[in-house]
Amino acid sequence: MTITLSLQPELEHALSSEASRLNLSLSEYILRILSKRQILENAPKTGAELVAYWQSEGVIGSRPDITDSQAYARKLRQPYAR
Repeated sequence: MTITLSLQPELEHALSSEASRLNLSLSEYILRILSKRQILENAPKTGAELVAYWQSEGVIGSRPDITDSQAYARKLRQPYAR
């Protein structure tokens, strides 16, 4: 299905800028936004739902190189320690 949209120049610029930042075409970026609308309507309400969502999106387990998350977090904070 093909849909033609008339966007206000400011909105087109904002969407194009974000798409470019993500290395996506404008149409790919808009499709991504539209496909995620159900998530916004049914946002996780509990910690368990949030973890389940992160698992379904592949966020949890996406960094197998981090074997000790607490040590990794300390290392990230170290430059900011006083």
